[in-house]
Amino acid sequence: MTDFDVCLSQEPAAQQWGDNAPLSMNNTGATIHLSDSPDPLRSIAVAARTLDNLNISKVRLQGDWSFEQQWTFAMSYTRPRTPGTITWADTPDKDKLKNHFAALQFTRQLVNDTPEDLSPENLARRAANWIKELGGDKVSIEMTTGEALKDAGWMGIYNVGRGSERPPVLLEADFNPTGNPNAPVDAVLVGKGITFDSGGYSIKSSEGMLDMKCDMGGAATVTGALGLAMTSGLKKRVKLLLCCAENLISGHAYKLGDVITYKNGVTVEVVNTDAEGRLVLADGLLRATETGAPLIIDAATLTGAAMVALGKDYHAVFSMDEAARQKMLASAQQENEKFWPLPLEPFHKNRCPSAFADTANSRPQKGGGGAGASNAAGFLARFVNPEGKGWVHLDLAAAYNGSATSDMPVGATAKGIRSIARMLHDF
Repeated sequence: MTDFDVCLSQEPAAQQWGDNAPLSMNNTGATIHLSDSPDPLRSIAVAARTLDNLNISKVRLQGDWSFEQQWTFAMSYTRPRTPGTITWADTPDKDKLKNHFAALQFTRQLVNDTPEDLSPENLARRAANWIKELGGDKVSIEMTTGEALKDAGWMGIYNVGRGSERPPVLLEADFNPTGNPNAPVDAVLVGKGITFDSGGYSIKSSEGMLDMKCDMGGAATVTGALGLAMTSGLKKRVKLLLCCAENLISGHAYKLGDVITYKNGVTVEVVNTDAEGRLVLADGLLRATETGAPLIIDAATLTGAAMVALGKDYHAVFSMDEAARQKMLASAQQENEKFWPLPLEPFHKNRCPSAFADTANSRPQKGGGGAGASNAAGFLARFVNPEGKGWVHLDLAAAYNGSATSDMPVGATAKGIRSIARMLHDF
């Protein structure tokens, strides 16, 4: 099959295509018309979805395309099942686009894989292998699995994952391009890697459970971001921590009323087994804090409350460090990704009270009650330095689409990998 050529035009489409038509066809391809568009990038995204829906499997971008225009087309054109292929426009951005697109594809494929194929160990192994492939001998890998988590004191990951026959894992990948094993760690990325979330004994409905293969979207996003930063010339030492588990029901699963004691002495009463992401992330944040890194970014598909607040267009940003929060938002703006700040104050640490422990893991009401996303962030704040200096929490509301939209395909989006990668370079 020959390539289907796609070009951009600032001229309106011929009248036979309709008033202000965004797309017209010819014998060899299509033209996207931007002349009357109030949002040219969205027009490109909608046109890309139109072409993909026509089952056009090979496109070649022709003429004058900017990096952002090509990236937007690729984000919207590339569906998860039998995706089409793209030949980039002949511009100076071709190599940059290839590196970015490789990170996009890795992130999306990881999230879109079936939960049967993506066990916690498989998630950790695939992430480790990809980072190792990119970094070679600059990358070292350590995995703590199953009962070894309990022995090491990583009680959040252990308890959430012990209900499954497939053991939970804490992955630690160390990218150290300095060649000095004693070099300080510049940043740590922590990802929630719940490969399937049934809700545990706080079981979800079938509708609520259908897309829960995406609950490891945080792990995929930070892995994709680190890989992208590495292929973009990152010179800093960065650790990647993935907190991987299946949240399932069995005779060995954790239960409501259990109390988990963490390495820092914080005790947590489980009042909702479906608020498991924060329980595994707590271990990752404790390990990240141990490294002394001045920047810690965690990413998670953590709360429905963030989606209620922001829809599926923005990722929510939380931090008690004003400078770190502003730097994260500036990185997102520079990378043309949508991030938005939500409140996090010291008092949010105490918004999930417990009579039996230092804190509960949520509030015993639907969705965790009002300010659920901020309360979840407040819970996590117990596991970093008391002032939260250098820590940014990302609640990934825009990580996954349960159905296709006019401008995005169904499934994982990989939104956020560019912003996190830039943050690693610039912080």
